[in-house]
Amino acid sequence: MDNATVVAILTGNPREPAAHESTSDSRGASVPFIPEHIFPPSILGPFNSQFISSRGNEYFCEIDVEYLTDRFNLTGLNTDVQYYQYALDLVTDVFHLDCDAETREQIEKSARHLYGLVHARYITTTRGLAKMLEKYKKGDFGKCPRVDCGAHPLLPTGMSDVALTQSVKLYCAKCEDLYNPKSSRHSIIDGAYFGTSFTNILFQVYPALVPEKSIKRYEPKVFGFKVHAAAALQRWQDKKREEMVQRLKEAGVEAGFKEDGNAADDEGEDMGITEEECEGEEAANGGGDFGE
Repeated sequence: MDNATVVAILTGNPREPAAHESTSDSRGASVPFIPEHIFPPSILGPFNSQFISSRGNEYFCEIDVEYLTDRFNLTGLNTDVQYYQYALDLVTDVFHLDCDAETREQIEKSARHLYGLVHARYITTTRGLAKMLEKYKKGDFGKCPRVDCGAHPLLPTGMSDVALTQSVKLYCAKCEDLYNPKSSRHSIIDGAYFGTSFTNILFQVYPALVPEKSIKRYEPKVFGFKVHAAAALQRWQDKKREEMVQRLKEAGVEAGFKEDGNAADDEGEDMGITEEECEGEEAANGGGDFGE
């Protein structure tokens, strides 16, 4: 044993052998050293703990083995997951199939997908809600970016229960709004792995966690004076009208909206008369008074 190895053992940081070095098995036979990252996570230890400890999976909680091995909890998933039986064996750590690297990679991908779909069901159970509640209290899912919410903790939720539809979103119970995860590792997680019912069930089971709704709103001001309410309302109405016109255009429907200043001009052009002719006709009719 060389000095570097002795120092590494004493300091608690074992030295990794070089690529050309070898290690020994339990019988003392020399075997080549292979770095840890070459092996898939399922070979290095239990799939459950390896999945939870992986970077980017901080939103997930660990599913109980009893829940995973109960076939009733897996009803209907065999049609949604490729290599279902092999993926289930891998998740429950009973996978012993000797296959090529490409097939194993597909099975591991299916196993991760299966774990996510089961996770959406598990977190609506009593045990699952308790585990997610602990993560919620610790703020593992992040804080609300809205200033008036005072860094209220968020909860992961899905926009659809169908897989591969939308990525996971973060829900704030105080402002009742949704936000995108900050980390790119979290923003690619399928929203179906949390489902659309989890957050609502959590607050029904634990009603004391429902926060007081925020009634404070941002007030626009100019040099310390509040902006006139009518002006703010007009801007809001104009914005909504523009959004409606855009939706109608995208749907291929003629909007029919005209700008106030151009409505009369457009009407005159459609009838083939000029503005001067319109004024002359109004004068001839008594200034536009058609009363009896």
